[in-house]
Amino acid sequence: MTDYGIKQAPVSHDEQETLFPPMPQASGRSSLAALDELFTLTKQYRSKRSYHELLQFVARFRFYSPYNAMLVHVQRPGSTFVASPSRWLKAYHRTIRPGAQPLVILQPKGPVMFVFDVSDTEPEKNAPPLPMQVVNPFEVRRGTVGKELECVVENAKRDGIRITERNAGSQSAGQIGPSKSSVFLDFKVKVRPKPDYVKVQLRYELLLNDRHSREVRYATIAHELAHLYCGHLGSPNPDWWPDRSNYDKTAREMEAESVCYLVCQRIGIDNPSEQYLADYLDKDGNVPPISLEAVMKAAGLIEQMGRERMQPRKEKEAKKAKNSDLT
Repeated sequence: MTDYGIKQAPVSHDEQETLFPPMPQASGRSSLAALDELFTLTKQYRSKRSYHELLQFVARFRFYSPYNAMLVHVQRPGSTFVASPSRWLKAYHRTIRPGAQPLVILQPKGPVMFVFDVSDTEPEKNAPPLPMQVVNPFEVRRGTVGKELECVVENAKRDGIRITERNAGSQSAGQIGPSKSSVFLDFKVKVRPKPDYVKVQLRYELLLNDRHSREVRYATIAHELAHLYCGHLGSPNPDWWPDRSNYDKTAREMEAESVCYLVCQRIGIDNPSEQYLADYLDKDGNVPPISLEAVMKAAGLIEQMGRERMQPRKEKEAKKAKNSDLT
């Protein structure tokens, strides 16, 4: 695990609510392979510069999930703020210019939706000025971690992950690994009218250094969970995340650092992941063969875990996981 000495970004304005719901988890082999084929077969984003530009764009494009932000970048790297025609009209009193080219992204609870960049819109008569979230959506919003830390710790129990703190000295950040204990965690699924819990089998232990700041601990959690959700530790159930435990070590670290960078930057925390990423380039200075699909989906999941109360895994998935433990 990389030891994060986080530099907090300057505080600008208060955290704003996410404008759109997170994208649904993509399913099906064709969807899972699409971004990785783009990366491996066309060598898109393989250079240090192009990959860095991609991460910067996705990190700043906070108003959509990391996955959808990447889809926007693939189609139009110069986009600044995109929305559907109905949202442009209803929320901002703007219409789409004739002949404007739509951008395709995934839609929650549906296949796809079409969105347009602000540059492809024009105001109606007497339309109010565009708000700051549209004029300057990439502005850094704050430099501290709020409820995200406690929220992600609680939501980790959903997958049998126990996050604990220990005194580990200044040079150790954290680590994750399989648990050797046969116990169950109480995952809180609701608070009101009274707390309600479900039992989840303990599968993984994630240890944090209690000497580090909240921001460093959050970055550590993001990095370690990235290893898990990218499949580097295997998987109790392929419906949850893939088993990629035989993946190249350098590529695994590149993926985990990329996820950490995105998760932290998208809430306004400046951390050294960008510097560490350079350590994992190949001898020609190019990005190793990583999975962009895994990176974007893991970043989106961890971001969601820090933002809202998650629901238990579906019973069908839970049964599959139980059966896989017995084989």
